[in-house]
Amino acid sequence: MWALLLMAGGSAATPAWADEAPALMLAGRYHDDIDPAAYWVSEKLDGVRAYWDGRRLLFRSGQRIAAPDWFVAALPLQPLDGELWLGRRRFERLSGIVRQQTPDDTAWHEVRYMLFDLPGAAGTFSERIVRMRAIVAAARVPWLQSVEQVRVADRAALQRRLATVLKAGGEGLMLHRADALWTAGRGEAVLKLTPWLDAEARVVAHVPGKGRLAGLLGALEVEAADGRRFRLGSGFTDAQRRSPPAVGTTVTYRYRELTAKGLPRFPRYLRVRDLP
Repeated sequence: MWALLLMAGGSAATPAWADEAPALMLAGRYHDDIDPAAYWVSEKLDGVRAYWDGRRLLFRSGQRIAAPDWFVAALPLQPLDGELWLGRRRFERLSGIVRQQTPDDTAWHEVRYMLFDLPGAAGTFSERIVRMRAIVAAARVPWLQSVEQVRVADRAALQRRLATVLKAGGEGLMLHRADALWTAGRGEAVLKLTPWLDAEARVVAHVPGKGRLAGLLGALEVEAADGRRFRLGSGFTDAQRRSPPAVGTTVTYRYRELTAKGLPRFPRYLRVRDLP
């Protein structure tokens, strides 16, 4: 069955046997000039992106995910792109599970691999949706699923969909252009829509806490890609303040807008980007 599905999908992306970052489609940001009727719309899952190269499950960085053998045994030979997910607002729990070098079988039974694309496969995204659903149906395991994709008529319908997802505890929406072929890199074939902006920065120092936070992390001093430094002081749980991201780690933060000096306004820590 997998051989038939692979043939139907066309040529696959080059398998990343080495520990190098796989070539993936990356999301741009939705703007009002975009016609959402040309896109499939799905929820932006707060999970860990995972690339299946036909033999191994990899983080976006290219490092291997130590998933149990039974978890990956159901996956086909062709590359898959998706999100390891536990559910809304459960990222920290998920992160703890997938970072372990010796997988916890019991914990991994909570994890689902949510497919949202087929790297390197031929055809439009609409055609790839059909093939992803066939892959899930053939696997017949509860932990392999495809992300629900819907169409919206216009911008008003898109905003209603966003409001529904946010009210339920979701992060936002992803838009995949229906007629887009698979191409690695960032563009308008894949877009994200959230009520905030987000970016990444490298941790350069830990700032000690004061008062209630004495003995804990007060803030992360981080450096953006352009060399600008600023602090992330909110968004942390007490557990994260006790064991903060290490210096050198890349983290994702969210913010409202950029100031006149080009610094993020109201930046808030979101999560570690590079796993493990």
